[in-house]
Amino acid sequence: MKTSKKISLLLITIMSFLFILLITNVIYNFRNYGLKSIENKAKVVAEVVKHSLTSHMVNGVIENRKIFLDQIGRLENINDIWLVRSPIIIKQYGQGLNNETLRDSIDQKVLDTAQEQTVIDEHFFGASMYRVTIPYISSSKGLIDCIACHDSKEGDVLGAISITMSMDDLKEVGISTATNTAVIALILTLLILFIINRVINPFLILFDAINNVMKRAHDGDYSQRLDVNTSKEGEEVSQWINSFLDKLQNTLKDIEKEISVFLSNKTALSDDPLINVNTAVSNLSYVYKFRKTIEHDEKLEDIYKRISYVLENRLNIKNYNILEANKNTGEITVIYQSNKLHCNPFECCRANRTNTITNSMQFNEICNNSKEKDTEYLCIPYTISHDVDLIISITAPTKDALNKIRENIPIIDDYINTAKPEIVSKKLMYILEKSARTDSLTGLYNRKFLEESVETIVSQSTRGKIPYGILMVDIDFFKMVNDTYGHDVGDEAIRVIAQTLKENIRTSDVAIRYGGEEFMILLYNCTEEYVVQVAEKIRIAFSQKEITKNNVSFRKTISIGASIFPTHTANFWECVKYADISLYDAKHTGRNKVVLFSKELLKDGNINENY
Repeated sequence: MKTSKKISLLLITIMSFLFILLITNVIYNFRNYGLKSIENKAKVVAEVVKHSLTSHMVNGVIENRKIFLDQIGRLENINDIWLVRSPIIIKQYGQGLNNETLRDSIDQKVLDTAQEQTVIDEHFFGASMYRVTIPYISSSKGLIDCIACHDSKEGDVLGAISITMSMDDLKEVGISTATNTAVIALILTLLILFIINRVINPFLILFDAINNVMKRAHDGDYSQRLDVNTSKEGEEVSQWINSFLDKLQNTLKDIEKEISVFLSNKTALSDDPLINVNTAVSNLSYVYKFRKTIEHDEKLEDIYKRISYVLENRLNIKNYNILEANKNTGEITVIYQSNKLHCNPFECCRANRTNTITNSMQFNEICNNSKEKDTEYLCIPYTISHDVDLIISITAPTKDALNKIRENIPIIDDYINTAKPEIVSKKLMYILEKSARTDSLTGLYNRKFLEESVETIVSQSTRGKIPYGILMVDIDFFKMVNDTYGHDVGDEAIRVIAQTLKENIRTSDVAIRYGGEEFMILLYNCTEEYVVQVAEKIRIAFSQKEITKNNVSFRKTISIGASIFPTHTANFWECVKYADISLYDAKHTGRNKVVLFSKELLKDGNINENY
């Protein structure tokens, strides 16, 4: 039902109720007023009769009272009037006239109780009567002393007067008044309804139109417009609302269009564009905060931790692994692992090979490397750069759980696409830093790395009282190799000795290309015996290596000088010099040997404390 009809029905109901209430009140009040008027008139008549009878008695004409009573009974609206003597008066004066005897129980009750009695015989159609029976009470007070003339006591009932009066005139006036009031009230009611309809109805029509448009907007349809011109004010309101809806609809379309550029999910999640825009803005905000955060992360590992945080806390994915695939070598590395691997990706990863999503629900046993048959899995590959791919491997206990995860793939895409530039940047920085600190020919650390690491080495050694063995290694007669076979063969000799060093030291030890054909080895936490042992091991291993290049094959030897930091000196660079002096001694005492530093090697005090 429209609002205008509801309001009209409500107003008619209220006005009808007020109309009935008004008429009822008029009839009720008029009736009470009429009854009160008749009662007062009857009491006046009764009092007049009382005083007149007293006068008749005093003047000795009491026998003529019938004439007086008949004249009173002929007054307008008085139908009948009669007197009743009490037993006290009858005993003193006799029965009296014929009409002065008891007529009914009402007369008797008044004589017995000395209480006034009223009877109303009311009929809407037909005659209506009002009767009142009033007792005459004996009293010696006032102007008339009843006790002086009657054998009675104070308060005795001497008699009663009954008067019946017609109520028809009063009823006719009441009906006429009520009818006139009803007509006037009905006219006023209709006039009020007409005015209300003329004034309020246009606004009610406008309200219904607004309600319909807002309901459609609440359901996501912002295309509805108001078409109300019932009044000037209604037309203005319609224009304002229509203008607002135009702006809202166009703004939502523009925002949705602009945001879709930055987000992968182009599918509307709801029929309401406002909800879709709110969801998109929320996702874009999260992605923007993620991007601003990873821009200031120093390490690639930090970025992968951020991605893991998003998967776990934003998307509620608990069982997943992040793998990195090197396109050049085919090597796959586990970057982040929250759960055990459900497959063996190191042999052959289907998602990485096909560069498409591998979904266990797509086909039974779609991945041959899967080890858990009762687990659903989803492997999503991402191309990060020409050299690196990223695979996010997710597992779920049921198909329903995996389907829920699949719905979040566009969100995962947004975060990975956002992280791509930073991953590439961090990878490049790592390569640049590694290039700056490593030798391109041998892959060993270079002298720059040593210079940057000295402070850490010294602090670690001092704090933990950890000795470092320093080996200075040099190829014997290396210049002859370059001069005889060329620099490419010399480079091959450098690579062979670098490989020999790697093969004969621990992972905690560090091999450095110190310059040209000279190498340094830092042996972590070692004794003099161990230093000499490792040096001899390296020397022998290299002497047995064949250096083959350009159809040339030969063997070479090396000389090694050793010192121990801080055993020989607390100055690191001075200890390096001691190892270099030992190497010099090995060169000049026959080569192809190991010499451990001793104070006897110092000549002429050529090493000072500031070295």
